Amino acid sequence: MSEDGPGGEWRRLDRRTLLATAAVLCGVAGGAALPVAAGLAGSLPLRQAVSWILAGALLLVLAGTAGDYVRWRRTRYRVGPERVDLHTGLLLLKRRSLARERIRTVDLTANPLQRLLSLVKVRIGTGEHAGGGESTLELDLVTRAEGERLRRELLARAAVPGAPDRDSALAVLDPRWIRYAPVSFLAPALGGAAAGAVLQVSEWFGAQARVIDWIGDRFQDVSPLWVVLDLVLVATVVGAVGALGLWVEMWWNYRLEREPGGTLRVSRGLFTARSVSLEERRLRGIELVAPLGVRMCGAARVDAVATGLVQDSDDKHADLRNLLPAVDRAVADRVAADVLGEPEPPTGAPLTAHPRAARTRRLRRALWAVLVPVALLAVLGVLLTPVLLYVAGGCAVVLTPIAVLFALDAYRGLGHTVSGGYLVTRSGTLRRATVALRRGGVIGWTVKQSYFQRRAGLLTLTATTAAGSGAYAVLDAGESEGLSFAAAAVPDLLGPFLEPAERPEARSTVG
Repeated sequence: MSEDGPGGEWRRLDRRTLLATAAVLCGVAGGAALPVAAGLAGSLPLRQAVSWILAGALLLVLAGTAGDYVRWRRTRYRVGPERVDLHTGLLLLKRRSLARERIRTVDLTANPLQRLLSLVKVRIGTGEHAGGGESTLELDLVTRAEGERLRRELLARAAVPGAPDRDSALAVLDPRWIRYAPVSFLAPALGGAAAGAVLQVSEWFGAQARVIDWIGDRFQDVSPLWVVLDLVLVATVVGAVGALGLWVEMWWNYRLEREPGGTLRVSRGLFTARSVSLEERRLRGIELVAPLGVRMCGAARVDAVATGLVQDSDDKHADLRNLLPAVDRAVADRVAADVLGEPEPPTGAPLTAHPRAARTRRLRRALWAVLVPVALLAVLGVLLTPVLLYVAGGCAVVLTPIAVLFALDAYRGLGHTVSGGYLVTRSGTLRRATVALRRGGVIGWTVKQSYFQRRAGLLTLTATTAAGSGAYAVLDAGESEGLSFAAAAVPDLLGPFLEPAERPEARSTVG
């Protein structure tokens, strides 16, 4: 149904949104029926308990669907030549409007039920940090054809010089990429969550003690150390399987393409389909992210450094910055170059080494991180029980070499350079990130130098920008080299105040 108006044609959401709501409420009622039935079984006859449950479920579905019907009746939207308007509400009327020239993203999402009904949720955003969701409009739900029409119409821009006049695929799914899913930090987290879920569900049914006793019976002849190792191994395997399943759900049907007019589009998802669009003129650079496990396998993922990618707290999408999942480093560099429109990837440029004093700082902090808890355990051992003294000694023997290895790896990860039109910086060990930021996107520099950095002749430079996280740091660079780098990257900011300095030899980013 539609109405005419001075700014364009008023439209309603699709009527099948009521069917989707009713189906979801049926699922909620069905999921709640089992524990409720278990709770009522002891105090009421079975037939009476079932009757109460069915009546409650029917009331829930009818009331929820009626409420959604009111929302559907009272919601309408229109796309005019200059603005997009959304009117909704019964007692509290809401009239929202966005200027079309401010619209930066039009994202489409559909869960399995919505896909079955050929419906999508359309999220129109300006990319501004406005409170209360004032920078976004959400249409829940419209037909897939209507969602695609809105996306094309609202993101239509004058053709960008040099942009292709047809769709161009920059990357498509390679099933071999799935091998990097189990080595992410998500795998152990999923394993721990699975163990917690088993205990929680068993508690609901009063069987938690039996579950714990059953586990204890399986390991009654095993030493405590092996019990812990076996449980960690089981949780790791379960987490790896969960990570594989989650990767398939998130990245199946993946495609990164450049559309006419200078728009990048990422589409992906097995059950819940997602489509995220990004204007290339909002792109300020690329970030290659390699968590420890992924990096050990020679892989990295690609994130966009762009303005207009604000994610509200109620946004159900995954990270909107993700352009490419974890893939071989060579593939990540190639896709980064294609996205930036460069013949060679800036993220692959040789980086300038940081002074040895930066390594000393990391070693010192790593040793302190071990020394403090070990000393605390030793003091408690003297005051309470000698057992803690053995624990302190064991922690010192095990944790010291690990801390030293992480410190040396963190130092090897430091680097920066200027590559063409980009400044490149790299840091991190558990999460190593290589950022290629367009020099024209840097709006300022922040120079920080602590007391210990001054003594070591080091400083930290932070490039501020309106895109991405808003700031990207060059950690523990040499004083003269760091300032010369900042001046070379953006001459207009620091150049007039500095004398030229020689730069040390560069080194490769490999590793």
